[in-house]
Amino acid sequence: MSGGELDHRLDRISARAAELRAMLSEALSGDEFVRASKELSELEPLEARIGDLRAAEAAMAEAQSMLADPEMHELADAELDQLRATLPALRQEIRIALLPKDEADERSAIIEIRPAAGGDEAALFATELFAMYQKYDALRGWRFEILEFTDTELGGLKEGIAEITGRGVFAKLKFESGVHRVQRVPATESQGRIHTSTVTVAVLPEAEEVDVQVNDADLRIDVYRASGAGGQHVNKTESAVRITHIPSGIVVAMQEERSQHKNRAKAMKILRARLYEQQRASSHASRAADRKSQVGTGDRSERIRTYNFPQGRVSDHRINLTLYKIDRVMQGELDEFIDALTADDQAARLAAQE
Repeated sequence: MSGGELDHRLDRISARAAELRAMLSEALSGDEFVRASKELSELEPLEARIGDLRAAEAAMAEAQSMLADPEMHELADAELDQLRATLPALRQEIRIALLPKDEADERSAIIEIRPAAGGDEAALFATELFAMYQKYDALRGWRFEILEFTDTELGGLKEGIAEITGRGVFAKLKFESGVHRVQRVPATESQGRIHTSTVTVAVLPEAEEVDVQVNDADLRIDVYRASGAGGQHVNKTESAVRITHIPSGIVVAMQEERSQHKNRAKAMKILRARLYEQQRASSHASRAADRKSQVGTGDRSERIRTYNFPQGRVSDHRINLTLYKIDRVMQGELDEFIDALTADDQAARLAAQE
């Protein structure tokens, strides 16, 4: 987008914000008022940045006019240096704000974590990744509710699913989907050899009932007795629930709760999220966001990130970023990766517009 095209678009946004304020000052009907208020609230942050840009442009014009005055030349020159750095940054910030929004970005999310290649060691690392995301969410003040946590006899994780509630959760966590690889000496390794294992992570935007219409006739619901690791926590009643969505073939099993009703409600929440993501994948093919492409096969050669414990490093292979602070990362300090991934995605989308 050229500078002239950008200016023209910004002028239209400012005019639309003024038009909405005029509309809101009139006697609008309830629905019209809500729609106008919502649109204005979405435009106002951008309008404020446009105001900053216009103020900086006016200041630059004024400083340039002062250069001819010998008494003001030095002051004007210093101000121009500052403005030459500020203006491109403001324009870039506005270009990013104008990028098409992912409608799911502001939503809460469901995260699913499962061991892939590596047996017991993969299951143990899956437990640690589950805890890492729980700590990250706590740092951000989000609510982390475990929907399913099935463990192994050694304390590893067979399957972990959690609902993460907060504003903008999906925007922050969507780049975490994929294969996470760990390299370390397992506690069970007597020869001190480094093993490589993998864990799959899928992050799905949470879906409301209005997003996905699920017909009861399309569901097969089976109930059975819950079972735990090594016979632990076995429920003597048929409280576990398995829901099969026949048209898509998606199957969700839930046994975390002792109540069949609660397990069914949780399973439906996960089913809706998977169906919603499937719909998003078909309507946004370029994003290739269906669960299968998110997590791949779990093979050791596929990975988005590697956690190398002997070297104390974590490397994200999509953006070639390596941090030598694995302990802090495992404590939930993920923002350096997440911010860099977000910036990389924005840069790629900006480049696609040029």
